Amino acid sequence: MKTHLDTLSDILVRNKKAFQSLLPQNYAQGKAFLLDLSIHNPILVNLLAQKANLAQMEAHIWAQIKAADADFGIGGYNEERSVYQQSAVFDTQEGSRSIHLGIDIWLPAQTPIFAPLSGKVHSFANNAAQGDYGGTIILEHELENTTFYTLYGHLSLASLQNLYEGKPFEKGELLCRLGEPAENGGWVAHLHFQIIADMLGKKGDFIGVAPKSERDYYLALCPNPMLVFDFAR
Repeated sequence: MKTHLDTLSDILVRNKKAFQSLLPQNYAQGKAFLLDLSIHNPILVNLLAQKANLAQMEAHIWAQIKAADADFGIGGYNEERSVYQQSAVFDTQEGSRSIHLGIDIWLPAQTPIFAPLSGKVHSFANNAAQGDYGGTIILEHELENTTFYTLYGHLSLASLQNLYEGKPFEKGELLCRLGEPAENGGWVAHLHFQIIADMLGKKGDFIGVAPKSERDYYLALCPNPMLVFDFAR
């Protein structure tokens, strides 16, 4: 039973069985590999220092996934990353934002993604700046009389067609597809998935990377998606 002291994390854990996988069945039943894209990965840090191009970054990520005999890569929540220093999108007066607030799921472009819980479209946008989300959808949900949101970034632009604010989506319904680098902000194809307690008045966008100085605030606002998803390792 919900109490006034409950956090969104508490509610998510209690209702974990209400969620279904975001992924197609072949991936949902496949093996995931926990990727390290943090400042503690020396190979990645070296690649960034050498200003590696997109193909080199993609090769690095997928080499790790294949070496682990896995089907896809996942990870990144509360991970401090240096990759964001390459884009002005992440610059603030305090310095570069570096703390990742969601999880990334590394899958091929055009992979379908399904609504993990019934909800409605809160907002959507093409955040087209280099290094940004590209195609973005935000759903609004309710559990135990508590409203919260899920964000899907780096999508194909076709995923935004025929959407409107308030459009309902049933759990398990096709929501979107992953975008190519030319439409997903210039990244190796992947899904950025984030849970948000309060949109703070924003529409079509919400920061997925926080300043280190505000780490605790944003982690409380954006609980770990792994609370509701189990991925084989």
